[in-house]
Amino acid sequence: MAGVLALKESVLIYLDRSGGLKKLADDCKPLNDLQHTEAVYRFTVRVNPSDLIEVDPVLGDYVLHDPLKATVLFQSVNISLNFTHLPPFPEYTLELCSFPRVYGPMRPVSMEGVVIAMTRVTKYTLGARFLCTNEECSCSAGFHYIRVHAPGATESATVRNDFSCTICSSQLKEDVKFRVLGDKQLVELTHVKALDVLRGHQQSSLRYQSITLFLRDELCGSMRIGCLYRVIGIPVLVHQWPNLTWSVEANSCHKVSPGFQELWKSSSSSPWRFSAVVAHHFGLDLAPPGLYDTLKLGLLLSLVQTRTDTNHTFHSVDLLVVTTDALILDRLMTYSLSLACRGVRHQASGEMFAYLSRDEHGAGTANIHAGSALLATEGICMLGDLGLYKKDKMDSIQSVLESHSVSVFIPGKKYGEDADQQISLPVQCSFWGITDSCCCSKRMDSALLGTQEMGPVPVQLAEAFGLVIHCGDRVGEQALLAQTVHTLLQAVQPRKQPPSSSWDFSNEDYRELVAYCRGLEVELSPEAEKLIHGFYMASRRARTLNQAVKISPASIKLLVSLAEAHCKLSLRSRVLEEDAVIAVLLCENSVTLRHGASALAVPPDAVFPCDVREVDGLHKRDRILDKLHQNILRFIYTYAPGADTYITEE
Repeated sequence: MAGVLALKESVLIYLDRSGGLKKLADDCKPLNDLQHTEAVYRFTVRVNPSDLIEVDPVLGDYVLHDPLKATVLFQSVNISLNFTHLPPFPEYTLELCSFPRVYGPMRPVSMEGVVIAMTRVTKYTLGARFLCTNEECSCSAGFHYIRVHAPGATESATVRNDFSCTICSSQLKEDVKFRVLGDKQLVELTHVKALDVLRGHQQSSLRYQSITLFLRDELCGSMRIGCLYRVIGIPVLVHQWPNLTWSVEANSCHKVSPGFQELWKSSSSSPWRFSAVVAHHFGLDLAPPGLYDTLKLGLLLSLVQTRTDTNHTFHSVDLLVVTTDALILDRLMTYSLSLACRGVRHQASGEMFAYLSRDEHGAGTANIHAGSALLATEGICMLGDLGLYKKDKMDSIQSVLESHSVSVFIPGKKYGEDADQQISLPVQCSFWGITDSCCCSKRMDSALLGTQEMGPVPVQLAEAFGLVIHCGDRVGEQALLAQTVHTLLQAVQPRKQPPSSSWDFSNEDYRELVAYCRGLEVELSPEAEKLIHGFYMASRRARTLNQAVKISPASIKLLVSLAEAHCKLSLRSRVLEEDAVIAVLLCENSVTLRHGASALAVPPDAVFPCDVREVDGLHKRDRILDKLHQNILRFIYTYAPGADTYITEE
């Protein structure tokens, strides 16, 4: 009993911290009607397993492994626990091509598949009130016998005529006036690869079976036939004598737009292809195809990675773009800003972080007002052309990029305090900036021989940004001509895709994709971790020996963030070694811009070394990336032998 009370106390603490108590109170307000009484009131509680484990590990384990019994701890009314996500471990993943048909614990699992069939929405009994037929029994009135639906239960398990009173053993009879009905819909879900047979592919020995999903109440109508969904659900066994049916009670579901679903299915043979096509087609109204693919990929990676995770850790990807044509890139970044959950474009003349004013309500203290960066919390703060900023402002930006916090000094004498104060505020957003290299003669083609001109931006500030991408006109007048022709075509025929493009994604498609990717929880695989740490050690040694350049430990965080972001953009939950390869190439190009090439000697446009408008170009890119992958491994083995042993040391 003491253990149950301790768990209920933890439930109360979690609901208080997560805002669940306030939501329950708000949900109860419409029900505060004395003229209308229900036998069952249904409430939904959103549960973040990671936060729950922080409050009480025993409670978190209970909810993840026996959610039906754990639900009772949250309240004595009808509660539905909706999971925001699940831990990114194999135990919580259900592969539809290999899932076991055995009875096991009714714990939540995550799955992904295509809807191939569904029923219309029908009714089911959510709850019912029963009374004792013996009028002299105390249970012949009141709400002593309430039955509610449980996952896996049939209609007869909730409502039937053979229940008996536990006090007098008389038969119970339903009070039909208090029956509460809910919505129900059945959906058939199958693995996406099961559709390969429809394309005429050679049949393999694999056989795919669909599973039945039960959608209830607010989830009804949320899925469409033919669409790809990621679903969290609880496997259940439904007993309908003499049959036993295995199915899944859906807990939550998320959708990807049909165009991206089709692209994802057609590009499943390569871990690099989906993100390449997504980046290539991004912002085609603003830039010619293929001209700024690396930048567009960087913008998308920053968008999907900027967030606070379930452990309250903030992740970001700050981006500095070096160019000789700031106007076009400013437009592209402004368009990208519209896809952020919160985007703020900072004006050079405005306040970036915080400013003070005297309190107007007689409190005798200072008001701290949010600047652009604080207003962009968990989003993007676009700085624009850094050439418009004075040196002291650049120094402030560098300090915030390095610490992700800003200090506000409050002079006591001015604001009625006895002493001066200094308050530190967290800055949790990603920064995007542009700098004009002002040096047309020094092109990216020569970056292997020396550093790239950063224009008015000090090297220390460029270092603080972490990811630096050069967008120079490597082909000179040809690039300028391509941009001019593209601009004229868009003016005459807006929203017209290039003739070679077989994909047409709308702005709303990209907005949905970014929002979906931001919500994915990913796990770093041992192979990806080994490559990242091995590259960091090798790069630090190679550049220290040959160039006397110190590689900051913050580089590891940037590498991990980029690898995780590429994994999310590829719609995966596990960071592969191929994701780490993209992160390494982006970071190595970035360091090369500032300090020159290392012994790894990657090409200037390593991530997009060729035109990817056609399928042949995508195949060629895969081959080049495979070769660069091998070069990275050789670089690690040469400069950081036994890289596994360095992971723990670092």
